[in-house]
Amino acid sequence: MKIIQITPGSGDNYYCENCLRDISLVRALQQLGHEVLMVPLYLPLRMDQAELLPSTPVFYGGINVFLQQKLALFKKTPKWLDRLLNAPSLLAWAGRKAGMTSARDLGETTLSILQGQEGHQAKELDKLTDWLGQAQNKPDIICLSNALLAGLARQIKERLSVPLVCLLQDEDGFLDGLPSPYCTSAWQALKEKVADIDGFIAVSRYYATLMQDRLAIPSDKLHVAYAGVALDQSHASPTQAEPRTIGYLSQICADKGPDTLVEAFILLKQNEALHDIKLCIAGGMSARDRPFVEKLKARLSDQGLLGDVEFLADFDQDARQGFLQRLSVLSVPEKKPIAHGRYVLEALGAGVAVVEPAHGVFPELLELTGGGVLYEGNTAQALAEALEPLLLDLDQALQLGQQGKEGVNTHFNIKRTTQDLLKMYEQIIHPSSQAP
Repeated sequence: MKIIQITPGSGDNYYCENCLRDISLVRALQQLGHEVLMVPLYLPLRMDQAELLPSTPVFYGGINVFLQQKLALFKKTPKWLDRLLNAPSLLAWAGRKAGMTSARDLGETTLSILQGQEGHQAKELDKLTDWLGQAQNKPDIICLSNALLAGLARQIKERLSVPLVCLLQDEDGFLDGLPSPYCTSAWQALKEKVADIDGFIAVSRYYATLMQDRLAIPSDKLHVAYAGVALDQSHASPTQAEPRTIGYLSQICADKGPDTLVEAFILLKQNEALHDIKLCIAGGMSARDRPFVEKLKARLSDQGLLGDVEFLADFDQDARQGFLQRLSVLSVPEKKPIAHGRYVLEALGAGVAVVEPAHGVFPELLELTGGGVLYEGNTAQALAEALEPLLLDLDQALQLGQQGKEGVNTHFNIKRTTQDLLKMYEQIIHPSSQAP
């Protein structure tokens, strides 16, 4: 099967679950003998050595997208200028500035891209469809990384006459965060694009239900395929070695709850039996997150605890493996319900128990893996109370971690989840061959 995977780049500045999911998926499909091209949008994909995948041009280059949104002149600029603005060095600079645009600019651009051929970036859509339509590139199926790209679907399908599917993961949080009136307008535009998509594939049962309710997706178009992780048996599981360490792995931003974890850590340090515990925070940040991170460090400094907390700069695959082996437990106390939680699967795959709030996908993940603890009421006090027993009893933490590792191998091994996804692709490509 020949597959095109269209994935927005994040600038490689923070732990991007969508990017990591897509890179893992493409590699697993290739290992099964399928021909897969990963097409980046906005910024290059470099996380976890994505450069080792077959290279394609970057479409909808971030600088071009911004200029076309703001100035009509750039809707008609020559190809040589567009290529210049897509230069890797310029896009790398733009990636470092990601998050610095205003909420209004973000809302306007999101809505424009959802409008497809009627949006300000119609020229970019033409370039993408021209490239996809070349004989050497035309696939059997195209997969959009998320529903925010649904505006591309109609023109691609009209030009190529191939099925097009769309993965679903945490679009609701992004769209709900847009200012008025863009939030309402973007949701409506997305709802109108449902008819252009042949199949939606959610990363969890929780999220499939949520998005079906919000977009009125027909049941026969909606599927669930868990986003698996590659399990490398060469990496040892964590040990009981001191110091006992709590880990955090995600973008270091307010929505992900590192401030809640910091406050829980301060509370735990007041217990004499836990006076020596450490906190290790990894996952990177956008430019917009930096003031927030500085406030976290100031809070820890005020408490005399900054020396007990490490902020790691590296979070590529090798760095994450080393990071996970140091942990006694991992927690990312998300403030809003989320669809996936890849860091939970990575932690459990390495044998590290997790402690997570009882909302979003977390109950589903821990029901399937048994690798951690859920807590109600997403406060620092509730989190501290959930973490404390595992830090006081590392045998229990290790037991949960090992149970979680087995659960991930059973339900979230990338080899299994990719096979599930391929069955859905086949069903969408050949609907008439499916038994009634």
